[in-house]
Amino acid sequence: MRLKKIFLIASVTLLISVLQPLWLIFPITFGGSAVVAQTTDARKAEANGLLQQGLKQAQTSQFKKPVLPVDEENPTKRLQQLHQLLISPIADILPTDPNQRVIFVPQGELFLVPFPALQDKQGKYLVEKHTILTSPSIQILKLTQKQRQKVKQTSVKDAIVVGNPTMPSVAPKIGEKLELLPPLPGAEREAQAIAAILNTKALIGNEATKAVVLARLPQAKIIHLATHGLFDDFQGLQSAVALAPSGQDNGLLTAEQILNLKLNADLVVLSACNTARGRITGDGVIGLSRSLISAGTPSVIVSLWSVPDAPTTELMTEFYTNMLQKKLNKAQALRSAMLKLKNEYPNTPKKWAAFTLIGEAE
Repeated sequence: MRLKKIFLIASVTLLISVLQPLWLIFPITFGGSAVVAQTTDARKAEANGLLQQGLKQAQTSQFKKPVLPVDEENPTKRLQQLHQLLISPIADILPTDPNQRVIFVPQGELFLVPFPALQDKQGKYLVEKHTILTSPSIQILKLTQKQRQKVKQTSVKDAIVVGNPTMPSVAPKIGEKLELLPPLPGAEREAQAIAAILNTKALIGNEATKAVVLARLPQAKIIHLATHGLFDDFQGLQSAVALAPSGQDNGLLTAEQILNLKLNADLVVLSACNTARGRITGDGVIGLSRSLISAGTPSVIVSLWSVPDAPTTELMTEFYTNMLQKKLNKAQALRSAMLKLKNEYPNTPKKWAAFTLIGEAE
């Protein structure tokens, strides 16, 4: 990629790199000193000043809460506050073409911000203006570009779709008694619908054992897992996807185990609860998404919060239809699916803004 210009607007901190045809936005941290590099006009200086004001707001109690305002009954106020803090200072230097990709490279708690759902003062969501992707770090972004070139050279064509496996038992906390995870009938319906689009048979119930899924993963070009996702905020690599147990196997496919796989998939979709969440570190989120990318896939779609069944099935069906039948790239396909559901649930972003595309759009 040819870098046209780089400038640093810090205090949140944001590093904006304008590349052709990509825009990279780095919300680095809620701390650090205010630095402006290569700012040659008054507008950039003004943006830095606004971001400094935003930093002061971020240090107040209202922004010490979790950055997942969609869990609230009326999230509009906080979504607009986050937009004012993170987007408004740079809004007029973002691309005006909604098809241009804006890649957020967040760090710390900002990885948990639902960027597509951020609202301006006119009530317009960010996804209405931009095609949005995320990456845990600039290093991972470079890696996904390499992974994309590698998977292009593979001959795998299969798809694997898992939905509502026979659930394993897990301990809610370390040392507590094991509890059976509840079944997800909505995830089963989702898997059946997606399998029909991908011309494959969904693995449901006892068919979706961890052993069976592991054996098929290296041969799959598309992997879609509609099941429980368990996040580990302490170690990250113990984040897991719930599959059916068998024999001595507990059915949990952990991020640490995924790291040891050799995947050839062009896309992995984790249509589950909280699959994007893991231990927050200085280099991004260590969890399922980074493990999948390290294992070989260039594009991962994960969720930021517990996702309602019915709208998720509709969104995912629309996503695959957009990508496979309308030939949109992954980022455009996800954006188009979000916009469709936004029109159905305009005041409920919890139903359509949970998913984020990490890595490559193509």
